[in-house]
Amino acid sequence: MTLEEARAIDAADPLRPFRDRFALPEGVIYLDGNSLGPLPRATGPAITDMVDRQWGERLIRSWNEGWIDAPQRIGDKIARLIGATTGEVIVTDSTSVNLFKLIVAALRFDPTRTVIVSETGNFPTDLHIAEGAVACVPGATLNVVPRDRIGQAINEQTALVLLTHVHYKTAARFDMVEWTARAHTAGALILWDLSHSAGAVPVELNRCSADFAVGCGYKHLNGGPGAPAYLFVASRLQERLASPLSGWMGHAAPFDFADGYAPAPGVKRWLAGTPPMLAMAALESGIDLMLAADPSAIAVKSASLFNLMASIGDDLGLECVSPRDPARRGSHISFRHPQAYALCQALIARGVIGDFRDPDILRFGLTPLYIGHEDVVLAGQILAAILTEQHHLAPEFSKRYAVT
Repeated sequence: MTLEEARAIDAADPLRPFRDRFALPEGVIYLDGNSLGPLPRATGPAITDMVDRQWGERLIRSWNEGWIDAPQRIGDKIARLIGATTGEVIVTDSTSVNLFKLIVAALRFDPTRTVIVSETGNFPTDLHIAEGAVACVPGATLNVVPRDRIGQAINEQTALVLLTHVHYKTAARFDMVEWTARAHTAGALILWDLSHSAGAVPVELNRCSADFAVGCGYKHLNGGPGAPAYLFVASRLQERLASPLSGWMGHAAPFDFADGYAPAPGVKRWLAGTPPMLAMAALESGIDLMLAADPSAIAVKSASLFNLMASIGDDLGLECVSPRDPARRGSHISFRHPQAYALCQALIARGVIGDFRDPDILRFGLTPLYIGHEDVVLAGQILAAILTEQHHLAPEFSKRYAVT
């Protein structure tokens, strides 16, 4: 695709106006929104209002003027993005903490079922938290198997199947309907990690009869670094489960200050500590932006951007490890290269920001709200120049940073 062709496609793009709603720096092609979404322009004013008026002027009165209900209010907005209903999603804690809560609750749900099944190569925090969670429940074990053996691993001992909907490295996407049904056929519950899904690909939790889900707020939801996470519990299960982190915000009547714990009804029982309101303001701004976009247009453009980047990789002889079928992948593309880290650093030095995943994956986020076909063509030209000139072999690009 030529630059002229790319510009013509972008000019007719129904999502094009959303690009101006992000504070993107000049001279940068940002292909890492699958790791940290860029700053929405509305976020700064929202935080300023939170600091100057809500905190600065209204002080503690703001808890009764909207703060105390923020986890449920923002959760209900996220529910619209992931195919849930009002009262099934709540914003709280981090993805890791929410995973722990739901895994332990699932293990306690039926004491005759003691095994958590997950995938080798799953995002590390999912497996690390699962290890810690099973250690807290006597007799529980974690069975981690390759993707092609998950089906055989699910049996009458399985309490919970823990899967990441879109794989963080390859972008390979599980069929949520199929795998939820397979877990339920065996009598097990299922927990979906939506961190690389929500805001990027269609998610229909209730249509799939999913039990649980978690996700972060700082990738495709553009909630800012370390944004609060969220969890989903299907309404049919809410009164049958209790959070192992029985914090006071999850109490039925926190301001009665009772010594004993009584869980709040519904999804509110999954709260623990006080909501971080500055971060919640940033997250809500990002969620509101996502809700204004047409999900079908996002899906169509994501597929088009992927096809363009895949063709560029093919021309350059790069090995694409992401599925070509749009129904089987997320909204990023990954290439395998023996000097992937150095190549990533060389691209960043020339204004193209992607990221690296050990040991040899170069990953590009293709986020339709602010990435255009022109961006991808230009990024491809820069990538081609670096490879031709072997610029990535310069010693400075092999220096390892703490965050890759």
